[in-house]
Parts: sequence; C-alpha cells; structure tokens
Amino acid sequence: MTQATPNKILLVDDNPFFLTLLVEGFKTAGMECVIADSAFDAIERLKTFTPDIILSDYEMPGMNGIEFRKHLMQDRLLRDIPFAFLSSLRDKDVALEGLDLQAIDFIIKDTPFDIIISKLNSILLNVQKQRELSTLEVQAAAKSLNIKTIPIKSPTVNGFDIDFWHRPFQEIPGGDFIDFIPVNSRYTFVVLGDIMGKKWQAWYFTFGYLSYVRSAVRFAALDNDFSTSSILRKVNSIICLDDVLKDILSSLSLLLIDTENHSVLYSGAGDLPLLHYSAASGKLRSIASEGLLLGLFPDGGYNEQQIILENNDQLFIFTDGMIDFATPSGKKSDYNLFADKISDLLKTDTEFKQLKEKLFAESIGTQVDDCSIINVLKR
Repeated sequence: MTQATPNKILLVDDNPFFLTLLVEGFKTAGMECVIADSAFDAIERLKTFTPDIILSDYEMPGMNGIEFRKHLMQDRLLRDIPFAFLSSLRDKDVALEGLDLQAIDFIIKDTPFDIIISKLNSILLNVQKQRELSTLEVQAAAKSLNIKTIPIKSPTVNGFDIDFWHRPFQEIPGGDFIDFIPVNSRYTFVVLGDIMGKKWQAWYFTFGYLSYVRSAVRFAALDNDFSTSSILRKVNSIICLDDVLKDILSSLSLLLIDTENHSVLYSGAGDLPLLHYSAASGKLRSIASEGLLLGLFPDGGYNEQQIILENNDQLFIFTDGMIDFATPSGKKSDYNLFADKISDLLKTDTEFKQLKEKLFAESIGTQVDDCSIINVLKR
C-alpha cells in the first residue's frame, strides 16, 4: 500500500530552542518540517518550498508575525497557504487582528503539544476536504459545460506538423489553455496560455481569456491585421477593463504560422522563452518575448519577432509546469535543465511523439502544476 505524503510545515520562530522542540515533535508525528528563524528567512524559504501550512510566532525582530502575514496576503501565490499563529501572547486584540488576516488559528505556546498536533491535523484535514470538494465541482462543471480549453486534436497546416501534449495537475482541469485558430489557407494562429495562481479555480477563468483571444484574432483577420503584438495589445486592453478578469493575470504565447513564407511570427506576454531547434546546425536556442503578463498593466509592452524556419526546424512552446518540479527540499524551477533534456533527445529523435515519450519517461521530480507543450515542425 502506498503511504500518504507527509504534511509539510514551515515553522517560523526566532527562538532556536523552541524550534528544535517543535521539529522533533512534528517529526515524531510524521510531519515534514522546514524552519525559519525570522519572517525574512521564511520569505526566502517560500521561494523554493511550498508548505501545506505555515506556523509562525508573533513576536519576532524586524518583522513580527502580523506584518509577515500581511506580506503573504499581498502575494497571490502565497496568500492561500493555510496560516496559523503560535505565540506566548494571550492578548485578545492581537489574536483578533491575526484572525482578521484570515489566519486559521491563534495557538498559545504553552498549549500541550498533543493538542497542537491535533489542531494542525484538523486544519489540514479541513483544507483537504475543501480541496476535494472544489475538485469535484470543477470536474462536474467541465463535464456538464462540455467546453474544452485543450483541443482534442492537432490542426492540419500545409508544410508543417503541429502536435501538443497536456497533462493537468492531479487530473483536475487547471489554468493552462491551448488553441489553434486557422483563419485562411495561409495563416494559422497558435495559442498557449496559463492563468497565474488560483490553483484548481484557474479553470473557470480560462474561458474568458480564450474568448477574448479568439475574438481578437477573428476581428484582426477581418481587418487583414496579422500582427501578433497588435492582437496581444487588444486582448490586454480588454482584460484590464473586464471587472471579472482584470485581477486575474495570465501568460500567453501567440504565434502566427505563415505557410507561404515558411515563417512564424511570435509575441509573448510573461511567457517562458520558446525554444528553436535548427536542424542544420543541430543547436537549440531560446527566443524570449518582452511583454508583461496579460492584465498586469494597460501598456504591456508587447513586441513581435519573425522566426524563419528551414526544413525540419522545430519550435517548442511550453508553460512553467514543464520546468517546475517538487523535490524533497521543495519546489524548484529549472528552464535550462529542461532545455538541455530536449537538446539531448533531439540528437537522436526528431519526431515529437518519440521525443515526448522519452522526455517524460524519467521525471526529474514530482509534477506540481499543469504541464503543456506545443511542437511546430517545418517539413
């Protein structure tokens, strides 16, 4: 029988003796602990480690527990991590202030340790139940609406082979979305986006983004406007005015395949640099965009680049789930490692189907996000 993954706790306290006691106690209870001796240290730890819960002291030098919690509340990637205070203070006003910041509990330090363990287990169990309920709701909604944010099959484009691969995180529809939009016999648009944060709730916002992108592409084509940067500017302007989506940020890679010029026009919004493989040189290079995430500012600074493809050249466009992975020491991101893996595989396998099978045969670490990758091959 597979054992359950231990709950991960970030312990924040400036008292090393008390931290040692907590770590020993939590380890005995089967929990995994990462410690920080200040709020500043904790903020650094959270760059590479995502705990199931944060347990923080209130009285700490430099930044106290309330200030630490306020800092986390401003970060869309950290605000939803369950947070509890563990303090020697019995001040009712301090406790209420912490709970007003959506802290789940305010535990007094001299509480018997078995009760602290019980409290944390109860918190984590409730969080898990809520996550499972949200997962079921998303899956039910996806099934009943029958609206796809990932295509069923790849498009047919003269002179090009286009393929893609997508794996949702924990089999839950997530924030990645893919689309292929042929506008005539010459031009086909390729879309890859990723709603930032929101975890399993991100799926609900993909429809709004996709609708705006599709509409912008169609209207631009009617006006004979085939500028990817122009289309991104229009989409971003609409997003920033949308009351529902204006606070929902998304990355976006927008490519226009031109079958007559054998080229690709590329613009990006906060996306990862795509990879261009030259069959003639056998080398892989990164091509980065300059645009900001959609919805961040009205002026996203979007530019466009033309990529000329020779026979058997390939482009790889992917979301950050492809470069993020979990290790025993926490979450890591390694773009260069992923690029090196692709480069090594391309030396022997040029077909995306073969490359895909080998690329994911041996995972670097545990999947932590939706994984999406698109391959464009010039024939």
